[in-house]
Amino acid sequence: MGKITDTPISTHTCYHCGEACKEDILHFDQKEFCCTGCKLVYEVLSDNDLCSYYDIADSPGINQKNSAKRDNRFDYLDDVDIIKKLVDFRNEDETHITFYIPLIHCASCIWLLENLHKLNEGIVSGRVDFIKKKVQVKFAHQKVSLKEVVVLLSKIGYEPHINLADSERKTVSPSNKRLIYRLAVAGFCFGNMMLFSLPEYFAEAELLGNGFKKTFNYLNVMLALPVFFYSATDYYRSAWISIRNKAINMDVPIAIGILTLFFYSLYDIFLLGNEGYMDTLGGLLFFLLIGKYYQQKTYDTLSFDRDYKSYFPIAVSRVVADREEVIPLSKLNVGDIILVRNEELIPSDSILLDGEAAVDYSFVTGEEVPVIRKKGELIYAGGRQKGGAIMLAVQKSPSQGYLTDLWNSDTFDKSKEKGLESLATKISGKFTVTVILIALSALAFWLYLGEVSLGILAFTSVLIITCPCALAMSTPFTLGNSLRVLGQGKFYLKNAQVIEKLAKTDTVVFDKTGTLTAPSQAKVSFQGEELSQESKSIIKGLVSQSTHALSNRINAWMKNVIPEKLVNVEEVHGQGLRGVYKDQEVKLGSASFVGASGQNLPEGGNLVFFSVEGNVLGYFFIQSGLRKNIDQVVKNLESERTVHLLSGDQDHERDHLKRLFGDEVKLNFNQSPKDKLCYLSALNDEGATTLMVGDGLNDAGALQESHVGIAVTDKVSNFSPASDAIMDASVMDKLPAFLEFAKTSRKIIKASFGLSFTYNTIGVFFAVQGLVSPVFCAILMPISSISVVVFTTLSTNYIAYKKGLKEKIF
Repeated sequence: MGKITDTPISTHTCYHCGEACKEDILHFDQKEFCCTGCKLVYEVLSDNDLCSYYDIADSPGINQKNSAKRDNRFDYLDDVDIIKKLVDFRNEDETHITFYIPLIHCASCIWLLENLHKLNEGIVSGRVDFIKKKVQVKFAHQKVSLKEVVVLLSKIGYEPHINLADSERKTVSPSNKRLIYRLAVAGFCFGNMMLFSLPEYFAEAELLGNGFKKTFNYLNVMLALPVFFYSATDYYRSAWISIRNKAINMDVPIAIGILTLFFYSLYDIFLLGNEGYMDTLGGLLFFLLIGKYYQQKTYDTLSFDRDYKSYFPIAVSRVVADREEVIPLSKLNVGDIILVRNEELIPSDSILLDGEAAVDYSFVTGEEVPVIRKKGELIYAGGRQKGGAIMLAVQKSPSQGYLTDLWNSDTFDKSKEKGLESLATKISGKFTVTVILIALSALAFWLYLGEVSLGILAFTSVLIITCPCALAMSTPFTLGNSLRVLGQGKFYLKNAQVIEKLAKTDTVVFDKTGTLTAPSQAKVSFQGEELSQESKSIIKGLVSQSTHALSNRINAWMKNVIPEKLVNVEEVHGQGLRGVYKDQEVKLGSASFVGASGQNLPEGGNLVFFSVEGNVLGYFFIQSGLRKNIDQVVKNLESERTVHLLSGDQDHERDHLKRLFGDEVKLNFNQSPKDKLCYLSALNDEGATTLMVGDGLNDAGALQESHVGIAVTDKVSNFSPASDAIMDASVMDKLPAFLEFAKTSRKIIKASFGLSFTYNTIGVFFAVQGLVSPVFCAILMPISSISVVVFTTLSTNYIAYKKGLKEKIF
């Protein structure tokens, strides 16, 4: 430990936050700090061997002079009721909570917040969302309390913003405010510099004497100072971080151009007595920032937030007066009674009212062992019910954003391949190096001819006009528009990378039941002993607790039957349902599951057998009606891809399906969920790029194993984080068009690359000759970005219209 001493006022900077030490300097461990707060943060990091925090960026810390000193200001976080309102998830061992931390600003912040477990052994992990400035912290509440976690975050300079009154309130991004301030300063200075430079534009008219001309030049220098030292700081910072990371981004040539204009103008004004280019510098920054502001506003308009509330109503079964109704999650209120069946996701924190809950929290914690919950206990959102249907009372407003976070969880994240976005980054880096070399060559050429002023002009103009902003914007804007078009078509993708994966698929694997077949088209009849009213009620009690497609068809067929209450109801994947009624075991499922003979059975449909205490009473014969135009969908896909069909049913419909789909489709029956997973794994091992289309429940493993997994659903409550996309069953016939649209999106991105390169080539041709000014280049730069945005937007919407995915282009 170092010794602390006080030193008089100095120009030294704080090792932690980088700000000037205007009062006393605190010396500690051979380093200088501006206040005890900054020193304390360094001491905490040093004691926990986390000082590599300072290696990632220069002075990455937050100034601690104005941090609150009261130790009791977080006492309210010990209140049990407040904790319940704040936490995302809590069990016997772990608590999960998401904090909004506006002070997150650089790579060092991310590194430190994701290493919180090294500061306190009670913290399990921290995960940062840099864009939203949020961090999700998981901690063992038996070792550390919520209050202690918040105190620790505050102590290291990252105090979370906790607002109990309005957690959904939209806040204005601080980064947007800073951009507006910088734009305002640049605009003010540029306007006045143009006024002071007016005599120069009418030099032959001798409007002013030399004395006044010099005075106005000096005033321009004063006005250029806030532009250079404030409005341009984002470009310096971005360029410096890029160079430190041994990379070159698009801000490097801009920063070089700004520095060149400023220092050459100082030389030109003070040493050569000329007018300089300070008005050009002011105009350059003003138009650059306008382009940046436009880009930010366009991103905001596209809304890349993957929150379901923006486009997709996850539904839930609500019980009102013994009547069940399906409603969007957004209409679910605290106090409502909901019914959650086997394999369905629990949408909000709720109290168990009826039934036996075995909740699988693997989507939240990664732990696959179901947690048993009894009547009256709290069940957290995000768990999946395993077993019979349960009745819940909603205790907390459901968060669709939280369900979206589960869908985007790392647990279900497949290996990310390098695609168009990484290609754009790679091209931008090489492009920037080429631009700098061209600018230096132009400068050297004009210096060789003795035209110093023209050389500086050509050098700066090349750097500005060839900024690869348009190149960098083409990919996210095309994919963003594509996501929106697909979402409007009821095809919802997890993220933009799925579009590129869809375009690359060469093998499509369909599940049959619930995917190719439509419950509304099914024909159901019962063969065997005539069912008594009591037997019908028992069957109704079984199928009402399942979400399987065959159960749904039987349930719909028995729509007026009142279900009996059964106990110990269990659904065996790929087999059937079992339960107990009046101490007798009842089963509903496949022949092998109930112990029925497989001889002399009809063909052309699905068979679901019913038995009581091992006595088979008969079977349901379900002729699966195929979805509209599904035969044409399969034939369209066969033209470019290999098509496979997997089904857990017996092969009664093999001949019918072969006649319908043709001999090219590979049919496979009697497939358990594990068999389907192994089948996809084998295809992947053979080098195929697979697309799995299933119902998202029994097919969860296969969806996860495939390169792209699409969950098709009639009921949007069948939420499956294992899938890459969710498609409404009503648009199943548009699947070939969706895949073709994904391919076209890649072509649009490549075409926009070509457009950007063409623009830059023409711009360089004139810039190296000194025929365009930096201000004119700064005006052209946002125009080029606008042209790319307009091109990608119109192209994606036009292609969507041509393929029938949009009714109107605009």
